[in-house]
Amino acid sequence: MKILIVSTLDIKGGAAKAAYRLHHTLLKAGIDSHMLVQNKLSDDHTVIGPASKLEMMINIARPTLDRIPLLFYKQRKNVEFYPAFLPFSRILKKIEQINPDMVHLHWINGGMLRIEDIAKIKVPVVWSLHDMWPFTGGCHYDENCGLYESNCGTCKVLGSNKEEDLSRKVFNRKLKTFPLLGNLTIVGLSRWMADCAKRSILFRENNVVHLPNPINTNRFKILDKTVSRELWNLSNDKRFILFGAVDALDDPRKGFNELSNALNQMTINNVELVVFGSSKPENIQEFRCKIHYLGHLHDEESLVTLYNAVDIMIVPSIQENLSNAIMESMACGTPVVAFDIGGNGDMIDHKENGYLATPFESKDLARGIDLVLEDEEYDQLCKNAREKILKEFDSKIVSNKYVALYESVLNEK
Repeated sequence: MKILIVSTLDIKGGAAKAAYRLHHTLLKAGIDSHMLVQNKLSDDHTVIGPASKLEMMINIARPTLDRIPLLFYKQRKNVEFYPAFLPFSRILKKIEQINPDMVHLHWINGGMLRIEDIAKIKVPVVWSLHDMWPFTGGCHYDENCGLYESNCGTCKVLGSNKEEDLSRKVFNRKLKTFPLLGNLTIVGLSRWMADCAKRSILFRENNVVHLPNPINTNRFKILDKTVSRELWNLSNDKRFILFGAVDALDDPRKGFNELSNALNQMTINNVELVVFGSSKPENIQEFRCKIHYLGHLHDEESLVTLYNAVDIMIVPSIQENLSNAIMESMACGTPVVAFDIGGNGDMIDHKENGYLATPFESKDLARGIDLVLEDEEYDQLCKNAREKILKEFDSKIVSNKYVALYESVLNEK
């Protein structure tokens, strides 16, 4: 069984890292797995990237070129939106050369594949939904508009008041193209995303299953807290709250404003905030507590020591699929407080290994932080957090489920 994992990137960004982890999980399970990317950032010989410097330079430009139609929408929000219209990708030709039994699509935006090209893949396709883009008119999160259930248009992400806008055109292209894929299986990484896909016009006739991302619990594990704090120069007489994501302070979906309000409503003292994924801003917002800005972290070893150095992780996202940060933190035995939205409840069991706050209520987010940090059974919360990930998300367990899915799809073929 020859599986081809297809992703825009290999090791940068949550979706890419999840795809890369699955690829290596399959290799360890003895599966003939290959990974094809538009832009290769690792030196991994099992990942297939651009074949020349010219192709590499072209591929670097493709995300910008694919977003040219957005220039007509001056009121658009500063969030991801891809029309996937850019032609002349070499990805299809490479897929044919690799000749897999199955193609497993992941996050394929940034000009990697034109919508119409997806239907030209000649083998069965499994598509993991890292966000909502596959079934929307171009946005990656719909900001709760729900139009993917009927027909996109008047897109709030584009700042459009016209029904026949770019989102309608992209949606109609998908509506015309996707039925041409004779054997398409959709994977919702969270139960929430799977439910959204089932409600969407584009995928309601497809087989939609729920399977999570895997995580290597031998790498993301519990370490000595004192040693971890020494590595990050964090005091042993403070309690530390961790917040982080790619562009943690700039992406409104990540919920930094909600976290800011919560920090000012906490009742406990002697707390400091640690932020990764963003550097120290030029205009520093005032908080009751001290903030440590760590910038972008580029290796998992640093992440593991950081998760172990803090007392609690906060993920205040407004919309979230299956957060790598939540999974990684819990695997390291650090409880998580998050809003009860998206796939957060797939990992966090309320008051057993963390806290699920009432959506978008900063007061309840603050209450959750206070309760976790002051819990007399805090050590048990930490133990429960890791056990949850070991039981349901460990790479060995999850890889067996993916292999079973692949076999089922190929047998159906």
